[in-house]
Amino acid sequence: MSFMRGILNLLFPPRCVFCRKLLSGGSSGVCPKCLENLPKTTGGGIQSGNYYTSCISPFYYEDKVRDSILRFKFKECKGYSKVYGRYIADCIAENFSGKYDLISWVPLSGERLKTRGYDQAMLLALSTALELGDVAVETLVKCRDVPAQSGTGGAESRRANISGAYVASDEELIAGKRILLIDDIITTGATLSECSRVLLMAGAGEVLCAALAQTR
Repeated sequence: MSFMRGILNLLFPPRCVFCRKLLSGGSSGVCPKCLENLPKTTGGGIQSGNYYTSCISPFYYEDKVRDSILRFKFKECKGYSKVYGRYIADCIAENFSGKYDLISWVPLSGERLKTRGYDQAMLLALSTALELGDVAVETLVKCRDVPAQSGTGGAESRRANISGAYVASDEELIAGKRILLIDDIITTGATLSECSRVLLMAGAGEVLCAALAQTR
């Protein structure tokens, strides 16, 4: 295995997921400079919201973190999720330990999934759960494709845009559970609020949220 790994590293040298600098052997996916200078939140940057109790994120959505996430979402850099998952898991362990029963994610619509080829929030949830020694399960389906929230405008417009776009996938699984919902970015919180509302209406006991990055 080490021989094959060496061959793969020679053909496809590992790069920092944030700045794309070539990494030396034994690297954790992030270069030393980025480890020191990434825009990290303090204490998870805890935010409260409508329908969810609180949301945490390890990073602010700016600079190299923003550029990295855009590559992850739109340039097929799916392998980034393994590194991201470690940061989200650490943030969860620090702030939400023992406070949730299920890990889930904010899903893409079927149309968007066909176009992109993968669901980035699902990859984040799976990687995060693996780091926590847990599993991630589907609790929501996006039944209606809507314009991307990033181009919709302010908070009120985003709430209207996303209203009615999600349904619970398994009310029996959800009933009475404290659900930890994972997404890539939180800006106004409109998407997480709508997903949380649907989960609570389906019988969830509480919804907590975690995102890879948040806006200041």
